Amino acid sequence: MGYRVAVMGATGNVGREILEILAERAFPADEVVALASERSVGKEVSYGDSKTLKVVNLADFDFTGIDLVLSSAGASVSKVHAPRAAEAGAVVIDNTSFFRMDPDVPLVVPEVNEEALADYGKKNIVANPNCSTMQMVVALKPLHDLAGIRRVVVSTYQSVSGAGKSGMDELFNQTRDIYMNELAKPDAFTKQIAFNVIPHIDVFMDDGSTKEEWKMVVETKKILDPKIKVSATCVRVPVFVGHAEAVNLEFEKPITVEEAREALRDSLGVVVVDEREDGGYVTPKESTGEDAVFVSRLREDPTVENGLVMWVVSDNLRKGAALNTVQIAEALIGGYLQRKAA
Repeated sequence: MGYRVAVMGATGNVGREILEILAERAFPADEVVALASERSVGKEVSYGDSKTLKVVNLADFDFTGIDLVLSSAGASVSKVHAPRAAEAGAVVIDNTSFFRMDPDVPLVVPEVNEEALADYGKKNIVANPNCSTMQMVVALKPLHDLAGIRRVVVSTYQSVSGAGKSGMDELFNQTRDIYMNELAKPDAFTKQIAFNVIPHIDVFMDDGSTKEEWKMVVETKKILDPKIKVSATCVRVPVFVGHAEAVNLEFEKPITVEEAREALRDSLGVVVVDEREDGGYVTPKESTGEDAVFVSRLREDPTVENGLVMWVVSDNLRKGAALNTVQIAEALIGGYLQRKAA
């Protein structure tokens, strides 16, 4: 018997990607419901190559009988509707920031800490990490297992799709305006994003870091190891899809580039493309539409003892959000989810 699945935020960039991946991976669903706000009711969204779903109003949807809810509708929406779905008996996999640091909610990347799903029943909610954190911890996990990571210094190069459709539209419109000799006015971002980079993602905090940077610190600790020290600088760049990260690592034990490369190649979800020649690395363009986290530019960091540097790239909409959500659902039904009595 298949599962009854609801997708919250089905008309957004990530929601549409979740629906596509559910169909692509033949998730065992007898029913899939597309949920969004009242203004989207009646619209159609694609589910696979040949099927469409009509959008249903989230506000008054009855979650009774739904097994899994895959949510990517924004933190304020999840705050209201994820507990409502959980109380009705569904297990919610939430792709927003609202529940990530709740001690009773597992924060899960299946390739890294699938075992945390054993605690899903505390609130019937599982959290999906921030996309920049997700791709980094997938690459960190095998290296941490090998030599113990002491410290991470990461600078991110994050695409505008991380800010949603409005961010993508702004990059497109500003680029067009500049070519037409018109003024490029910022709206979704604090400064012009076309032909520029902005060292500011999310709100500023009291210590001078941004909330995006804070997320990378606390989420890495919760997912991987609370002892790891993390320093992050998060930057928005004029790329439509795909996040990149320059990651400097300091280890507790000696580790060679060759050992790191072998561990990464043997790790689930990681593809190593590391040729020391022109083009022998992956950029966001090549990662678009791909499932993997790509690692390139592996080399020693001579400024610290037991140091390595690497370049990490992934499709933030697909792997960084939608695919990880579906992989959590697959892991749940594969060994953790308790089916309701018929």
